[in-house]
Amino acid sequence: MLKEESILNIFPEKIADTIDKYKNEKIQEIRIKINKPIIIYTNEGEVILSNEVTKEEFKFILQRISNYSIYAYEEEIKQGFITLKGGHRVGIAGECVMENNKIKTIKNISSLNIRISKEVIGCGKKVLKYITNNNVVRNTLIISPPKCGKTTILRDITRILSSGDMKENLMGKKIVVIDERSEIGASYVGIPQMNLGIRTDILDNCLKKEGMLMAIRSLSPDVLICDEIGTEEDISALNTAFNSGVNIVVTVHGSNLEDIKKRKAFDNLLLSGIIERVIVLSNRLGVGTIENVYSIKRDGEIVCLG
Repeated sequence: MLKEESILNIFPEKIADTIDKYKNEKIQEIRIKINKPIIIYTNEGEVILSNEVTKEEFKFILQRISNYSIYAYEEEIKQGFITLKGGHRVGIAGECVMENNKIKTIKNISSLNIRISKEVIGCGKKVLKYITNNNVVRNTLIISPPKCGKTTILRDITRILSSGDMKENLMGKKIVVIDERSEIGASYVGIPQMNLGIRTDILDNCLKKEGMLMAIRSLSPDVLICDEIGTEEDISALNTAFNSGVNIVVTVHGSNLEDIKKRKAFDNLLLSGIIERVIVLSNRLGVGTIENVYSIKRDGEIVCLG
């Protein structure tokens, strides 16, 4: 049986038995569309199953992921996903209902993308030496293209910083995770399904700017952690955190440092002296490959450490 056996419970028995045959290939995604074959993405590649999903089978799956009450998940649905127990995320596509230029909900749901949530305990240690020094956390920006392991690494960094690592003379820090898309903690009914350490508070499904300011006011963090910052408002909030004496570890989508510097807001962030380390990831030698590490000086000078 799959480690992610709770995922199999959402499928009709025939489909579950078919998917379970691929358990040894480490399933990453299961993509389902009405009247189309199921597509599975594993560590070995893409697998297209022969049978098409009927409307009745699709309805069964939708009922199971929503505990037979799709309306109870309206807030999550308008964000485009439902989080399952175990932290697995079901992306949703269908007819978007708009209100005031925002998505109110999604109806006539016609396709689902199930992303299997995984945590890799210990994967954050390879970057830990770059972001901590004498029990101090350096303000760090992690740059990565999609599917290169940045969220998995960020999750494990959170765990290590929160619980501490006596071998590295690192005392545990009070951490607040702003988890706008429920990807870091993979929370289910407000409870993180991933190990984020013993001193971590999590603001789930919370906008980054509001979450960072809320955390500073009420949760007294030593370190703020966010995934996929991108707006000038996010960066403004990072400035506020820095000026409040809080350290930050954040990620951003990008190919390399030069890619990030082309974006004015991020170039200003690097020149501001807030960010001390930049780590660039890829999947060139496997997921989570460290391509480059940069030290950012107070005057904005960038030094490549390797």
